[in-house]
Amino acid sequence: MCGITGSMVLHNARPTTAEVLERMSDTLTHRGPDAAGTLIQDGVALACRRLSLVDLAGGGQPMSNEDGSVTMVCNGEIFNHVELRALLLARGHRFESSCDVEVILHLYEDEGPELLARLNGQFAFAIHDRRRRQLFLARDHAGIAPLYYTDTGGHFVFGSEIKSILEHPGVPRDVDLTGLDQVLTFPGLVSPRTMFRGIESVRNGHYLIVRDGVVTDRCYWALGYPREDVAHRPDEFYPEHLRELLTRAVRLRMRADVEVGFYLSGGLDSSLIGALASQSGPPAHSFSITFPDAAIDESGYQRLMATKVGSVHHEAVFTEQDTVAELQRMVRHAECPVKETYNTCSLVLSALAREHGVKAILTGEGADELFGGYPGYRFDAGGRGPVVSGDPLEDAFEDDLRARLWGDPELFYERRYHAWRDAKFELYSEQARAAFAEFDCLHHPVVDHERLVGRPRLSQRSYLDFTLRLSDHLLTDHGDRMALANSVEARYPFLDRAVLDFATQVPNRLKVGARGEKLVLKQAAEGLVPPEIIRREKYGFRAPASPRLLRRNVEWVDDLLSPARIARQGYFDPAVVEQLRSRSLDAGFDLHPHLDDDLLLVVLTFGILLDTFNLPGHV
Repeated sequence: MCGITGSMVLHNARPTTAEVLERMSDTLTHRGPDAAGTLIQDGVALACRRLSLVDLAGGGQPMSNEDGSVTMVCNGEIFNHVELRALLLARGHRFESSCDVEVILHLYEDEGPELLARLNGQFAFAIHDRRRRQLFLARDHAGIAPLYYTDTGGHFVFGSEIKSILEHPGVPRDVDLTGLDQVLTFPGLVSPRTMFRGIESVRNGHYLIVRDGVVTDRCYWALGYPREDVAHRPDEFYPEHLRELLTRAVRLRMRADVEVGFYLSGGLDSSLIGALASQSGPPAHSFSITFPDAAIDESGYQRLMATKVGSVHHEAVFTEQDTVAELQRMVRHAECPVKETYNTCSLVLSALAREHGVKAILTGEGADELFGGYPGYRFDAGGRGPVVSGDPLEDAFEDDLRARLWGDPELFYERRYHAWRDAKFELYSEQARAAFAEFDCLHHPVVDHERLVGRPRLSQRSYLDFTLRLSDHLLTDHGDRMALANSVEARYPFLDRAVLDFATQVPNRLKVGARGEKLVLKQAAEGLVPPEIIRREKYGFRAPASPRLLRRNVEWVDDLLSPARIARQGYFDPAVVEQLRSRSLDAGFDLHPHLDDDLLLVVLTFGILLDTFNLPGHV
């Protein structure tokens, strides 16, 4: 992976200067410490910071095609580049490097935006087409690689991270209150929203065309479940074929000119990926986080798997003090507030990998969303209907809200959102409450109703988890950002195009049933993963939450939550924040049953965000 940034003149503005472009690029050094390149031509400025994983000596960016008519910067990996290169050579194309992403350039020459159907990888790229006088940008199907942009009126500005965009002189710094409300309401931000007003995130599976001052957004891929949940093959076909697809997905992601390691959490998903990775070559390095608290420590299962596959295993002991030490750095890289502190664990884990010289890591992310790994899937599989309050008027309001959110008044996901709207409303300041109707995220569409309506309940939940939890939270602020903060690339075999497509065809009864969750995945793992891990109940990881942070008496934490600072910032009610703080300091208070509702941690990390990016302290 790398970091890319740049701009395009839209309306007779002066081109971005070399000095500004260098500043934009420098903010992304952590994403690409190995090489840097810039180019300014025809009103378009392009920059790339490179993390070299394939063709270490070559593959510099920006890179151009044979006649210089097409120039590209790309953040990502094309895992099927060997096969695509053979296809392009047969068509007569010439390559200047052995770098995997060069295939994009030549595919674009032949096929334009249709090239995206051929790519199996994780990527975000920008192509300047001099003949068409346009900029073509795309983000991968799952949203593994981030890509942000804004229209200043004079320039279209883009970057792998928002901090690069903020270095452009035409970009204002302001808070997007709808983005803040999304963080309080959903698992995290949902593209195209960000925490910065006027700066948008390219949605997963989308591409942009910037031409004649107009930005056009188009979808080229989206997760889609069939309306009928039926088996088209014998039951035994599904685990066997899933194992075949995952084996190939891991093998493709082991392609690199550097060593590729893997994370071991102690659960089924990462263990299966580690087992398949160990079949692809000599013993790899594996990495785990352990905890002094035996109630949340999984080191026994991690070591069991490491021993089975013969990996060179490394552990980092994570304490509450590590949360305190890493929290501010985590927010700077995540570029958003969070409800949980587990991102700090991911930050320490990627630092451990980098310390041992590993620049690319395989992870098990994505399996829960595709194969029914969360508790809600058992809820749905039991055939129970939506949660009701017993108050007919309240239930009517909730049904109306579900119909607007999901297109289905009977679809229950995560919580009763109408009641939650009232709860979070109290957290806002008086001036924020006055403007609440304007930014309430429940008034803004976040999903495609056509992909929800008429589907089986488990399929609906999978689509929502993929859209609301995975793409812009687990893969972005938790995944890409925490890995690349330490110049490490995370790779996701479960998000291989073939695996994704197959997951939508597996009957739901083979995913979740009376015998548990992720049934087809457990069958695929038999013989590869120890039965002790396969039979484990789903373990919800819990990192230290805001009560534990407050009890450590950290001066800067107390300052960020002080009534004077909260009042000065103007977004939250100081009295309500103080109530949350007092409750958290109660020795008998335990937030664990309500981890998703750690409002105090959102307030705290939002304050860090304001300070880090010099955002205005008013609504």
